[in-house]
Amino acid sequence: MSDTLPALVADIGGTNTRVALADGKAIREASIRRFRNADYNGIDEVLARYMAEEAVGALAGACVAAAGPLRHGAIVMTNLRDSDDSPWVIDADRVSRATGAAQVAILNDLQAQGQALGYIAPENLRRVVEGPMEDGGSMLVVGLGTGVNAAPVHNTPWGRVVPPSECGHVNLPAQSDEDLRLVRFLEALLDLRGEVAHAGVEEALSGRGLANLHAFAAAEAGLGSTAASAEVLANLAAGEATAGHAARLYTRILAQTLGDLALIHLPYGGIYLIGGMSLAMAPHFASFGLEAGFRKPRRIPLLQSEFAVTVVADDYAALTGCAVYLVNGGKG
Repeated sequence: MSDTLPALVADIGGTNTRVALADGKAIREASIRRFRNADYNGIDEVLARYMAEEAVGALAGACVAAAGPLRHGAIVMTNLRDSDDSPWVIDADRVSRATGAAQVAILNDLQAQGQALGYIAPENLRRVVEGPMEDGGSMLVVGLGTGVNAAPVHNTPWGRVVPPSECGHVNLPAQSDEDLRLVRFLEALLDLRGEVAHAGVEEALSGRGLANLHAFAAAEAGLGSTAASAEVLANLAAGEATAGHAARLYTRILAQTLGDLALIHLPYGGIYLIGGMSLAMAPHFASFGLEAGFRKPRRIPLLQSEFAVTVVADDYAALTGCAVYLVNGGKG
């Protein structure tokens, strides 16, 4: 990649796409623009608009991150539709035609976040579970937002590797009678909504997951609740008991899930939480026992002594990850 030309990087979310220019691994913050996805027929239109408005000339490369599984070099975003009601398709050909870039890369958004680790300003990192962090060790990035996902981050002699994953849909951990009641409650709730009645991790730890937990906590108290996550968080700040119960459940489930993932991936370089729910819940983790739940004894003693957990408070981390990936020679 050219040392003098900028690169174009983009992060496609469910509602907006953020686009920016990067010099090497550094994002030009003044160049960041947001585009409302509903106003465009595809990523090629968004990028072409950005190129025109910012009068961008030649580029060193282009990298686009999107929320969805990457297969055969493309991400199909079924939640974004064009005027013909066809899903947005994110692939190298579209990005190259819109930007003129010869070097093009497509990443899952969580992969982009993993590529950014190590390049995030210290002031944007908030430790929520203390522990050792091994330089060069494998890491784990966990997304807690509209959806839930996680991916390991491996530093190898041939470069950084962040494998794709869809582990937000693994089964909810169930270690107590209350957990089992929660599983059955979520299955019934999803069935009532006409959705697949599977109590996965995402149904508890995503934005709507907190609302689901609040509905369960209310039902346990003989009440009803249709509160969305923002209202639950406001009620939590106000000291409302049902919101507190939901937050305790959220923290306990997160602790168990992180413990499972840590034993699977051995992230001696640290666990990093990203996304709106991690930021919203971070102030409550200490009071609701995230560290104690994470370090709950198991037969192998690793969780009692290893692995730190950090919340990433950087809205542009995925853009940074795209820039880092290009500089390191990433394509495809």
